[in-house]
Amino acid sequence: MLRKADFPEVGDLVLCSVQNVKNFGAFVTLDEYEGKEGFIHVRDVATGWVKYIRDHVREGQKIVCRVLGVDLEKGHIDLSLKQVNDHQRREKVQEWKNEKKADKLLEMAAKKLDKSLEEAYNEVGDKLIEEFGTLYGALEETAANPAVLKDLGVDKKWTAAITTLANESIQLPSVSIDGVLEVTNPAPDGIDKIRDSIQLGLDGVEDEVSIHYLGAPRYKITVTSEDYKTAEEELKSTVDRIVASIEKTGGAASFKRKEEK
Repeated sequence: MLRKADFPEVGDLVLCSVQNVKNFGAFVTLDEYEGKEGFIHVRDVATGWVKYIRDHVREGQKIVCRVLGVDLEKGHIDLSLKQVNDHQRREKVQEWKNEKKADKLLEMAAKKLDKSLEEAYNEVGDKLIEEFGTLYGALEETAANPAVLKDLGVDKKWTAAITTLANESIQLPSVSIDGVLEVTNPAPDGIDKIRDSIQLGLDGVEDEVSIHYLGAPRYKITVTSEDYKTAEEELKSTVDRIVASIEKTGGAASFKRKEEK
């Protein structure tokens, strides 16, 4: 039970299962969105001319795509395979594996408390995803800081069960810090300007930096590095680039670390 929003956002990377390949494109299901269907036009399968589409994509294959467009009324999701590089593909697959692992650990915690997985998400899982962006991210934070669940007001029984499993199963090869960026831009193309500014913030980073959409107008920025000092410097420079770009285009931005709540 890997929970996601009803539909992905434009620009998101999504894990897909290829269902049907035609000469004009490929039909897929989105693994993280309860089997919602998407379509990759042949022009978005690979760079250059595609002579044989099955040289690039085949039925039964797991692939990572970028969302080009979402029609909420029709339920159509347009995707691109060619706009995903190898690094992004590996990161997305690893993220999927991590979330499956976290989902299993939450199920194990639920069994300890004689709860179902559905109850686990309703009582604690959804709250952790809202707070940390992903369930695995919440378990990583718990493994690094055992007091984090208590600080969030999580029930004591859930805290004990989840903390034990996180400590036993989650390895922390590096440190991660994060915070929440709030951005607005009143321009007619404000969403595009915000997206461009966020991408600018990611350009030239030396450590692992990820930005996840939490819901308008909030974005979670996470930096993973070998030590806290380096991570803090990278986080500051990333945020400074985004804020400067947002303000230059007529928007406004503010950033808060979690300890500033």
